[in-house]
Amino acid sequence: MVTEEFERRLAPLWQAARDGDEVAYRAALSVIALRLRAYVRPRMVGLPDDVEDMVQETLLAIHLKRATHDPSLPVSNWVHAIARYRLTDLYRRRGRRGRRGHPEPLDGLEIEADADSEGVAASFARRDLGRLLDALPLGQRQAIELVKVQGLSTDEAAAAMGITVSTLKVRVHRGLQRLMQVARSEP
Repeated sequence: MVTEEFERRLAPLWQAARDGDEVAYRAALSVIALRLRAYVRPRMVGLPDDVEDMVQETLLAIHLKRATHDPSLPVSNWVHAIARYRLTDLYRRRGRRGRRGHPEPLDGLEIEADADSEGVAASFARRDLGRLLDALPLGQRQAIELVKVQGLSTDEAAAAMGITVSTLKVRVHRGLQRLMQVARSEP
């Protein structure tokens, strides 16, 4: 799906979602998720097990930052910027291992962010994330905080929690799914 088609499909859904239409919001997230998978998969060649986690993490970031989107600008550019930043965060957490170049914006689109608005958005995002994490069972919350918030490797986080890496990955995955459910149910 090229950027123009993506924007044409997403823009009316996003506007309806901003106006309070929950069905449109879910549909917008579905359209975004399809695009994210296509964007993330080739950039995570060495990490195929983490593609869906990255998609869910990015959807969560989009949900938490949805109030920062400027309706006068294309929503697709905003989505792409968030996806690019999430990938950059992943590369930082994991080091340079397996990285092939800097994550590029989809179809060459760049967005410059205002530092003040990013600081305010980050503050709101931290508050919202804390509230969302409180809705999780303790094991899932700890797993997400260690891996996704603090940036520990799965080996480090599993050792810190005294569980296997497989159990940790299951907790993170289920926790992210639960966070998306909780986030979708909030106004």
